Amino acid sequence: MSKNLNNHLKRATAALLVRIDGRSRVGLQQQVYAAVRRGILNSVIKAGTRLPSSRALAEDLCVSRTTTLLAYEQLTAEGYLTTRTGSGTFVADEIPDDLARTTASRPLATKHPPLSRRGIAMAGLPSAWRRLPGSSRPFRAGVPGLDLFPLRLWSQLVNRRLRSATIAQLDYNDAAGFPDLREAIAGHVQAARGTRVGADQVLIVAGAQRAFDLVCNLLLDSGDKAWLEEPGYPGARSALVGAGARIVPVRVDEQGLDVDAGIRRAPDARLAYVTPSHQFPLGVPMTLTRRLALLKWANAAGAWVVEDDYDSEFRYGTRAIPCLHGLDVEGRVIYIGSFSKTLFPALRLGFMIVPGDLRDRMLAVRRATDVHPQLLDQAVLADFIAGGHFERHLRRMRTVYRERLEALIAATRRYCGGGLQIRPVTTGLHAVADLSAADALTVSEEAYARGVEVAPMERYCITPSRAANALVLGFAAVRPEGFRNGMERLAAAIDAARRGQQRGIVRRTTTVERSRDRQVGGTVRLR
Repeated sequence: MSKNLNNHLKRATAALLVRIDGRSRVGLQQQVYAAVRRGILNSVIKAGTRLPSSRALAEDLCVSRTTTLLAYEQLTAEGYLTTRTGSGTFVADEIPDDLARTTASRPLATKHPPLSRRGIAMAGLPSAWRRLPGSSRPFRAGVPGLDLFPLRLWSQLVNRRLRSATIAQLDYNDAAGFPDLREAIAGHVQAARGTRVGADQVLIVAGAQRAFDLVCNLLLDSGDKAWLEEPGYPGARSALVGAGARIVPVRVDEQGLDVDAGIRRAPDARLAYVTPSHQFPLGVPMTLTRRLALLKWANAAGAWVVEDDYDSEFRYGTRAIPCLHGLDVEGRVIYIGSFSKTLFPALRLGFMIVPGDLRDRMLAVRRATDVHPQLLDQAVLADFIAGGHFERHLRRMRTVYRERLEALIAATRRYCGGGLQIRPVTTGLHAVADLSAADALTVSEEAYARGVEVAPMERYCITPSRAANALVLGFAAVRPEGFRNGMERLAAAIDAARRGQQRGIVRRTTTVERSRDRQVGGTVRLR
């Protein structure tokens, strides 16, 4: 090696500024890699600079050549270094970090292709709830009492299943779902919901929303009409939009879905989505007369009925109403249930009960999309139900939710007086409250600013102008001590919304009077 080249490599070695710390928990190879990379990024080692060989660097640092060789190889693989046969190792002319910065600062030269019409429609759907970060706040709907879930017991069941796991369970599993869980669900539904079902009719899905998507994609063509309750569940609306259906909003009154109104609007609809046991969000049950009329229409029209039985397990002072599926003798009803409200939302497991002649085709659609839900969760849930823990948890939570509902009503009367009236609640985890002197949408925005989550009724309507001036208040996830503080903040939000409306009325009245006075040449007088 020539004297000049030897001196150059010594200077390059020194410029690398590699310092080895034998007491560090970071391995020697990683220390060399990090030091060289840092020198390149800080421009201490310029692009195109020739580096000392891995052997020379190892001798200089008193480490194994394997250490420096592996560090160089990692830097080369990541694009920081490049090798030239017969010449050595050099810093790359363009390093990955430069490319990343250049790409980030460069405007897009071309626009992406437009979204599909369905994609645009789904992306434009309004969200019913604005959620604050962190744990559940007053009065977040759709969340059960997670503070009382038997987490320790659940963890024990998880650990037991993990210890007994087999190699076969690591493979793809039954697309219909874990057999033991399907058996357990069939038994529960027959006992609790008054219907007849075999385990072969039960399909396990990753939450109720996944069931809606499967049903709509299998049964609806683009442009097919579908009845949707008004107001109604936004998740069902998004599934229908995703399938390209023409949504026909059908009003809900004190007897549930108005079947006659639906027939007048779209007698040839292919599907009707309903929540007959506890209408979402109004909370009213569908009467027997309406249920029979709905089934009669479905049979005559050759239509399907999707029954969403989302939280019927929780009733207060009234007997459970048998599900619509139990009245169906023609196989028109597809029953959908979920464990998000009975256990916890992070458990993305639900189920659907389908007619026998639809099962194989539904499974074919399932295999073409998500194959099957996570097996461990299914097995643990099966053990939870079979061991009687599910029924005990439901009994306990019925008592707790009744107490929390009473606390909600008491706090509303104390802090809101007649400005907020809770409608009667017989089922479920939320209440509907009518506002008398403030706009619901404005109140929800004021409440959000104060750390309280409430949803105006209009967010559940396709035609917001038809919505009642009311709020949806979840009470299941609020601990007893949280009702006072939450309702105080909600009362402040109502007061702020009312004052804002009054100022708006004064401003509008003043503007009209000024215009009138200018027309007659009079003096402007403010009220």
